[in-house]
Amino acid sequence: MQTDQHLLTKQMLQSMLPVRAVDAHKGTSGSVAVIGGDSGMVGAALLVARAALLSGAGRIYAAMLCDTAPSVDFLHPEIMMRRPDALASLAQLDVVAIGPGLGRSDAAITELTFWLTQTCPLVLDADALNLIAQHQQLAELLKNRRGPVVVTPHVGEAARLMAISSADIQKQRIESAVALAQSLQVTCVLKGAGTVIAEQGGSYCINSTGNSALATGGTGDVLTGVIASLIAQGLEPVSAAKLGVYVHGAAADYLVAQGVGPLGLTASDLLTAVRRVINQSSQY
Repeated sequence: MQTDQHLLTKQMLQSMLPVRAVDAHKGTSGSVAVIGGDSGMVGAALLVARAALLSGAGRIYAAMLCDTAPSVDFLHPEIMMRRPDALASLAQLDVVAIGPGLGRSDAAITELTFWLTQTCPLVLDADALNLIAQHQQLAELLKNRRGPVVVTPHVGEAARLMAISSADIQKQRIESAVALAQSLQVTCVLKGAGTVIAEQGGSYCINSTGNSALATGGTGDVLTGVIASLIAQGLEPVSAAKLGVYVHGAAADYLVAQGVGPLGLTASDLLTAVRRVINQSSQY
């Protein structure tokens, strides 16, 4: 089958950037729910929520599985904390990001199962992907769900999903991303140097931004939040994946050019840089 392939560039993406109307309000800027943050991993879910907030979504809900999770994010109190079982009753929910810090408990499986049976757009990362690789019934729910899905595996998660080695994924990054997109019926963002964004029909593109500063914990969580935020703001999931990956990498490039990294750059450093890149899109 003939596929469409290209290098992801600024010129391709500028028309995708969300334009905020002069009469916009939080209800028209999209709502994101983040589910994860089991014991010892609350930070992962907070990074997703903060990234969604700083990349433009109007309402952010964070639902932690950890019983001792904070009731407020003191750094960003704009994020609304909810119990996971309270999210289903929210009428205004445009996208759900699930997986960072989720863990692999029975409660995690219950949450993932529920959202796989709903129709709202999903962004799946981290333990959501590990659970799908581990449980065939979850994989079947994913393949057959009615709503759009973006998955964002790193090489290890992709290897588990495909039941092959990480080395084999690295040898065939493009083929692996396309195979995952087609087999799971999703948009697949295979992270790494030259991130590959693959569509169900076989088309793919390779990102042209980013650097080794991103090789630190939590940067993938930031990417998940950015993609979810862009979906909430009205972009099609495929477009949100492409733009999110490009902006995420461009934020790292900007920081390194400013002397922040590559060594020692943190995922939290990326947050305000992402905001800058989106708002000054004509300059990045």
